[in-house]
Amino acid sequence: MPAITTAWDAVLAFTARWWIDPLFRPLVVYLFLVVALRLAGKRLLAQMNAFDLVVLLILSNTLQNAILGDDTTWTGGLIRASTLLIVNAVVVRLMVRYGRLGDALEGHEDNLITDGVIQSDVLRRDLITEPELRAAAHKQGFESLAEIKRAAIAPGGFVYFERRHETDDQTQHEVLLARLDRIERLLENLKSR
Repeated sequence: MPAITTAWDAVLAFTARWWIDPLFRPLVVYLFLVVALRLAGKRLLAQMNAFDLVVLLILSNTLQNAILGDDTTWTGGLIRASTLLIVNAVVVRLMVRYGRLGDALEGHEDNLITDGVIQSDVLRRDLITEPELRAAAHKQGFESLAEIKRAAIAPGGFVYFERRHETDDQTQHEVLLARLDRIERLLENLKSR
């Protein structure tokens, strides 16, 4: 029986400050990340490149150590995870209830293209290049930026586009057929190689 008691003692081991570390550390790291990601801008969330990915991976590993400290017990981990989930739930509810808090924490929507004109100053401020904007437009089915009346980046980093002219069914059908023809030509080229 002594071995079981010793094992449970090790699992449930807390420091003298058992309630401070598991609650305080995740809270401080959470608040730091909210502020840091807000200052880093929407680009980090929207069009992540290889450098941004490396930073996020290193950041997560570095902050893991800041959250854990010396306590690697499962009870400490559960308390830390619960703290993060509760704090996040409270912050999200407050942001929904108080719109200005959401604007302060997340920011607001930025227009990247307005009436067909690229807003270069907004692109620079949000650290988005024109080729990245063009790539995002291609992902959403636009062949060129000339087709776009308005583009905006939401606070969460999602870029959305509005067509310059709404297309009717026949035009959409012709565009689809043209794309299928291009795909057939590409497949024929691949087969001939």
